[in-house]
Amino acid sequence: MGHRYPPAFENVSVLLARVLLTLLFILVGWGKLMDPQGTIETMQRLGAPVPTVSAIIAIIMEVPVALAILLGYMTRPLALLLALYTLGTAFIGHAYWLMPDAQQYGNMLHFYKNLGIAGGLLLLAKTGPGGYALDHWQDKRKTAT
Repeated sequence: MGHRYPPAFENVSVLLARVLLTLLFILVGWGKLMDPQGTIETMQRLGAPVPTVSAIIAIIMEVPVALAILLGYMTRPLALLLALYTLGTAFIGHAYWLMPDAQQYGNMLHFYKNLGIAGGLLLLAKTGPGGYALDHWQDKRKTAT
């Protein structure tokens, strides 16, 4: 059997993972929320399907969904959903293999960054939110009644 860390360490490390995994989404998503027309124009430029709908999806995924994960609310399904979204954005927004040489390296880094973030989100979907989360608090409340 594998080594178990103390529950407090596990809870703090999962909380830190939730913070680190969602921080980028919340910061970037907030900018999209504050400039919806610019977000639509970006979606058009990237060739995203139905740019207005794509912009709405991006804002929803990057602000309320990421905030919910940060707070540990509906963590498992939302982490899975955000992982799938992140993989989609890697292929739509950072298809470096289709770009001119001058743009390839930077977009390759962003593509693989997205893959790494998606991996972290998939792990979060598997492990759950940890003890410092709304999900944990709700589960304890249900078992107490």
